[in-house]
Amino acid sequence: MTSAAAGGRAAAARSRWCGALAGVVALLVSIAVVLAGCSREPAQQGVEAQAPEAKEQAGPSVTVSDDQALGPVPDWQTPTVSVTDENVEALQAGADEALQAGNLYEDSESAIPIYLALKAHAGEDAEAAREADEGLQRAIAALIEQGDAALAGIDTAPEGLQRAQQVVAVARAVAADAEPVVAYLERVESMERVQQASRAGERALEAGRIDDGKDAAVAHFRHALELREGDARALQGLAASESALIRRAEQAAEAYDYERAEAELARAAKVRPGNDTVAHARQRIAAKRASRIGDLRDLGIAALSREDGLDTAREHLAELLRIAPKGDPAAAELRERIELATHYGLFRPGQVFTDALKNGGRGPQMVVIPHGAFTMGAADDEEGASDSERPTRNIRFDRGLAVARTEVTVAEFRRYVEATGNEPRAVRRGYSTVYDERSGNLVRRGGAGPEDGYTGRPADDDMPVVHVSAADAAAYASWLSEQTGHTYRLPSEAEFEYALRAGSQGRFPWGDGAPPAGAGNFTGGLDTSPSGRRWRNAFEGYGDGAWGPAEVGSYAANAYGLHDMAGNVSEWVADCWHDNYRRAPRDGHAWVNPGCREKVVRGGSWASSPEQTRSAWRLSVRGDTTNARVGFRVVREI
Repeated sequence: MTSAAAGGRAAAARSRWCGALAGVVALLVSIAVVLAGCSREPAQQGVEAQAPEAKEQAGPSVTVSDDQALGPVPDWQTPTVSVTDENVEALQAGADEALQAGNLYEDSESAIPIYLALKAHAGEDAEAAREADEGLQRAIAALIEQGDAALAGIDTAPEGLQRAQQVVAVARAVAADAEPVVAYLERVESMERVQQASRAGERALEAGRIDDGKDAAVAHFRHALELREGDARALQGLAASESALIRRAEQAAEAYDYERAEAELARAAKVRPGNDTVAHARQRIAAKRASRIGDLRDLGIAALSREDGLDTAREHLAELLRIAPKGDPAAAELRERIELATHYGLFRPGQVFTDALKNGGRGPQMVVIPHGAFTMGAADDEEGASDSERPTRNIRFDRGLAVARTEVTVAEFRRYVEATGNEPRAVRRGYSTVYDERSGNLVRRGGAGPEDGYTGRPADDDMPVVHVSAADAAAYASWLSEQTGHTYRLPSEAEFEYALRAGSQGRFPWGDGAPPAGAGNFTGGLDTSPSGRRWRNAFEGYGDGAWGPAEVGSYAANAYGLHDMAGNVSEWVADCWHDNYRRAPRDGHAWVNPGCREKVVRGGSWASSPEQTRSAWRLSVRGDTTNARVGFRVVREI
């Protein structure tokens, strides 16, 4: 390199140095910002975490300790060294000793001031001048080594930049144009740019500008790393930026805004890709989210146990759905529980239960049938149907219903009579209609009542009670209500047909044609009476092994778990008779006219023709009628 080129390079370096010194020397040198929430980075000296509330408004706060702050580095003033001919050798030895000890420029006993003084004293003495200059060059080299060491240690000792700048001040004063000095000055200037970028990042971080735009903290810290790979201050600045975004995510999660929380985590994950801090934060937030979801589910379920808790449970579900991931099982569970409670209260479809009676014992077995809709009545083209079964109408039940599993038995009805002392209609009247085997007809017989079977002789306890009027049946249901504290009653026509069909829409509950084996107690072509009689109008090829009523529950239950809905004995319902359904209630309630005499009987019996076993079949019967073919069952509101 020519002296002109070296001089130009030195002049340029000096120019850059002077400009940088004026604007950069005063910058604070601090370690990276460590925010609250960055639990995986060690705490650094001089960094204070601001309270979360303040962070949300003003961003991260960075405090720089006094020993990290930099003031302007003044020009180096050469310490005065007195040289005489008598002390030259002593000073030369002292300078060499100071150089060896690393005491280079601080005072008059330091190597560089002595070598400079010796060089000036040498004058025309070339040998002395050479010896002093050689020492000075060794001292300058050692000075630069000290400066480079300060730069190298800046990650752990931030004040090293000030030390390096002091070295620059000395080197400029001693040998500004020397190539090693110029090269060193460039290294210091580069480090200052690194520190300046990190400081800009810290300021942006404090202002809340984390990762959006060129003036954001992340951009400044990455620029610092481009200038100096692995810079600790910039790396920890990125960690602080990541932590700030994680804290924002946590604050959003604390407000149950998990969509925003995930967005903040996604931003945080881009700051230091491959780092596990965001993954751990996501796990923490997910755990808290799952806990909150579980709490809302439990609160909703607990609310459903209260009579007025349905609206509260729905509120919990709405909040749960707002914060839960799509398809969350807790949300599905609470929604299902609310749906069930809406339609079934504390029960479940298909549930079998009994209620306790106040005077001891249990009421009849009840089955919860599902809510739903069906088409009531007979289609226009249904074989054997009558106009009284039309027009068809769509009925929907928004609430489930508990229906007696079987017809009321002789024993169950007896308990009511004994408890109340009420006399059933047949007992008060003194007769009922029974089956006469000799004639094969239904005949009036004195003394027959609810304790008797279809022939008028005493019945077993598990037989369906017959010889009861519509009023007797209603009175039994009222007694159950009083005994249990729940509402028992006779079913409406719509409820009976809905329960009988159990989801089917065919002519018969099982479809069309003859019933399948074991389906119920119907008039079958294979049935015979005790004296060998057979039915003239029956289901061909079907036999159920009974002539007369059978014990309740002897045959297969339908799809809703109910026995003998279409056979065994016909049953009273709550409706008054009307010739058709034209003005019938649309909600499935009983169609009642106060004081009506004609009531409705539904469901086939052991002595009903196939046409009378159809799902839509209905019959008008005087309410005070008692005979061997009609019994009843109850329903309970839930």
